Amino acid sequence: MESSKLLMETFTKGKQEKNPFGFTFEDWREKAKEVLPSTSWGYVFGSAGDGATDQRDVRSFEDWLFVPRRLVPLKECDIKPSYKVLGLNVPSPIAVAPIGVNTIFHHEGECGMAKGTKEAETTYVMSSATSTSLEEIAKANGEGQRFFQLYWPPNERNDVTASILRRAKENGFTALIVTLDTYVLGYRPMDLSNAYNPFVLPDQTGCMLGMSDPVFRKTFKEKHGKEIEEDMQKAALEWTSTLFCGAGHDWEDLKFLRENWDGPIALKGITCVEDAKLAVKYGMEGIVVSTHGGRQVNGSVSSLEVLPEIVDAVGDQLDVLFDSGIRSGVDVAKALALGAKMVLIGRPCVYGLSIGGSEGVKHVLQCLKCDLELSMRLSGVKSIGKSELNREKLRKVQ
Repeated sequence: MESSKLLMETFTKGKQEKNPFGFTFEDWREKAKEVLPSTSWGYVFGSAGDGATDQRDVRSFEDWLFVPRRLVPLKECDIKPSYKVLGLNVPSPIAVAPIGVNTIFHHEGECGMAKGTKEAETTYVMSSATSTSLEEIAKANGEGQRFFQLYWPPNERNDVTASILRRAKENGFTALIVTLDTYVLGYRPMDLSNAYNPFVLPDQTGCMLGMSDPVFRKTFKEKHGKEIEEDMQKAALEWTSTLFCGAGHDWEDLKFLRENWDGPIALKGITCVEDAKLAVKYGMEGIVVSTHGGRQVNGSVSSLEVLPEIVDAVGDQLDVLFDSGIRSGVDVAKALALGAKMVLIGRPCVYGLSIGGSEGVKHVLQCLKCDLELSMRLSGVKSIGKSELNREKLRKVQ
C-alpha cells in the first residue's frame, strides 16, 4: 500500500532523512503557525466563541477506544477497495473538507490543495469561498475525484446559483455538498481581534467564484455601470453579501437545487436526528454530520457524539459523511467504525498547504492514510467495509 510505504521508507532508506513536514497534527499545526501571518493563522486556528465546540469535537474521539483482536490472518489492510460514496466511485474514504480562501495560507492556493488531494488519491471538495476560479481548480485536480460545496445564495439570486451549478457540472464536479450552517459567519474572536475578514479585501480573496461567474458579472455591470475589475472593493462586498446572505433557506427550497443539479446532493451541517430524517424525506443522497469545525455555533454538541444516533436513524436510507475534529488516522477509523461512509479533513490539510503547498497537502493525507491502515491492521481489521470496521470494534468510555 502507498500509505504504509511512506512510513517504511522513513526507516529503510540507506541514508536516513528527516521529513521537513513532520508526522503528527501537532507538527503540522506548529510549523504552520511559524510561517503564517497572524491574520491567516487566526483565521484557520480560531473558532467560534471560546472554542468550546472545537475542543469538544476533538475530545469526543477519546470517548471511543479500539478493542484490538489477535491472531487474525491478514497481511495487509484494504483502505481503498471498490468503494462508493453518494453512489459514486471514490478512491478512499477520506476527502478534503471544503476550505475557503486558500491563498491566504500559500501562494498555490486552491490549486495546490486540489493537486495535492489528487496525488494522495483522495477526494477534493471545493469551497464556494474560493480565491481561484472553479475552472482553474478543476484543471489542477485533473482526473481526480472532486465534489462542489455550495454556500447557498438567497432565492432572489437563483440565477447566480444556477449558473454556478452549471459551471461545476461542466467542469467535472460529481456531487453537490450544500452547507447549511453558514448563511452568516459565526462569532470568531480571533478574527475580530485581528480586525480581519478576508472576504472584504479589495481583491479576489474568497470571492473568485462570483467574480468569474458570467451571471454575477453581468448583473454587477448593469447595476454599477462598470466591470468588476474597476471596483474590486465593491465587487467583494457585493459577492460576500450574496454568499453569506444573512438568512437561511427552508426545506422546500431544495427543489430548486434538484432541478438544477442532476447528480447526488448531500447536506452539510446536520447535527440532529430530526434534520437527518428530513434530508431523507426530501430525497437527499447524503448528509454531512458537522459542526463546521466549531467555527459557527459555540457550545453545541460535537459531531462525533451525535454521529451514532444519526447513523442508527437514517444510515440505511442515505450516506452519512462526517466532518469536524479529525486529527489522526485513528480518528478517521473511529468515525468510519461509528457509521460514517466518508470522513472530511479540514485544518490538518490547511496546515499542510501552509507549510508545503501541494506537497504538504499530499504528505498530510498520506500520513492520515498510513495511520488509518496500520491502526486497522494492528487491531485485526481487514478492510473499511461495514462487516469489518464497525461499532463492535470499539468500546465507549463512560
